[in-house]
Amino acid sequence: MRPYHHRLRIIILRVMAQELQNSEYLKTTVLKNAEREMTASDYLVGFSGLSKSYCIGVVDMCNSTIASANMNEKEWSKYYSTFLNSMARIIPRFGGVTLKNAGDSLLFYFPETSKPRRKFGFISCIECSLSMLEAHDTINESLATEGLPSLDYRVSSDFGKVVLMNAENLMYSDLIGPPVNMCSKINCLAHTNGYVVGGDFHENIKSLDDYSFHEEKGVSIGLKYSYPVYSVDRSY
Repeated sequence: MRPYHHRLRIIILRVMAQELQNSEYLKTTVLKNAEREMTASDYLVGFSGLSKSYCIGVVDMCNSTIASANMNEKEWSKYYSTFLNSMARIIPRFGGVTLKNAGDSLLFYFPETSKPRRKFGFISCIECSLSMLEAHDTINESLATEGLPSLDYRVSSDFGKVVLMNAENLMYSDLIGPPVNMCSKINCLAHTNGYVVGGDFHENIKSLDDYSFHEEKGVSIGLKYSYPVYSVDRSY
């Protein structure tokens, strides 16, 4: 809820309480709800003070605004939900956790990667991302049965330290930090229906023989050298 909407709602609740002079019980209830809502709102922007290193992932649709421009509300709702729900169902199969969606993209992470010496979490992240790409044809077949156009998307991952927000309340849990920002930034460097990882992620999995890595154009982060980015595929 936007801050000014929140303040307006609190004001309305207080006015309602003033109008309920004949009912002390209702007056007290309304004011308590207002105070509780204020506390919850303040809590939404809190930080846990905890930090960990995780693999972060983003899956993002390509050109979705153009594709949905001529759709009605029912059509574009089906269009986006088919994609987002398909991706969301894949993530937990590999031990990942979906954090949130932002329009036509999903942000997720892998708790197992908090122990970088154990490669299982990194492999799970890679396999999850490649499985998302392998679901491309199935998703488009489903869209076709609804008379909707096909879609394409990109997947990206990176690794690094993040700060946990409201970690004790799963309803509002979130992560912020450089790997979240970088993961979103490098997503556009993936080929259509392709997968890229950032340099910090690559450092942890470059020795794995089951995958092939190809260095793509890096991204500028304001330093002398650009941040390296690698496309990923299975080795056959």
